[in-house]
Amino acid sequence: MKVLIIEDEELAVKKLQKTLASVDATAEVVGVADSIRSSVSWLQQNPSPDLILMDIELADGQSFEIFDKVEVKSTVIFTTSYDEYALKAFKVNSIDYLLKPIQKEDLHAALEKLKGLKTLYANNTAAPSLNVDNLVKELQQKLQPKEYRKRFLVKHAQKLVSVDVEEIAYFYSDGRLNFFKTTDNRKFVVDYTMDDLEDMLDPDQFFRISRAFYVAVNSIDQIHDYFGNRLLLNLKPIVDKEAIVSREKVTDFKKWMGK
Repeated sequence: MKVLIIEDEELAVKKLQKTLASVDATAEVVGVADSIRSSVSWLQQNPSPDLILMDIELADGQSFEIFDKVEVKSTVIFTTSYDEYALKAFKVNSIDYLLKPIQKEDLHAALEKLKGLKTLYANNTAAPSLNVDNLVKELQQKLQPKEYRKRFLVKHAQKLVSVDVEEIAYFYSDGRLNFFKTTDNRKFVVDYTMDDLEDMLDPDQFFRISRAFYVAVNSIDQIHDYFGNRLLLNLKPIVDKEAIVSREKVTDFKKWMGK
């Protein structure tokens, strides 16, 4: 099996070569590239290897750019320092990923998976090819910082007012309408459902404590134990209904408050 390593840390390359040799004696490293530019050049000038071990973060950018500049016909296993929970969804794809520092057993499992897939595809003419286009797009979307809502345009009397999210203390519902209150105690109707807001609000700043409440971390004045293994929040400014953390949200809420 011919392998191309795309990695910009010399020590990581040496370790990867050593680990690769220990798990697959047939693996031959046919090239090493340390940047997007050198990777594109290598792929343009050489036959496609069987496998590319590709670091996501390179000195001159994310390796996803390689796929925009040259056709990659090889199977790719990404190597990355990203948290495994951000990437666990991609374990089910035909391409794997390895978390740094790369462990021998993880690389072995990935290569075994590759062999199994190739055998499957060889015996099934209707099976898709091992290309990376769809996964690259998904990874780009996953790893690029998400843009959250910065302001809301709301009605006030006969006018429209733009309110920055940083000014909002909490969102809540009365069952018919959804509102938010600002830190200076102004109240506005917001034309989004609580579920809509879940995709709009930065989870580092806002937490949905129940079906009816989203609170900003800076709006929480006091936290009290409440019956039914729930929590009661005193919010600022004062809210005209009880802000209760539902039982199933309590554990996550405590983790969020302790970040």
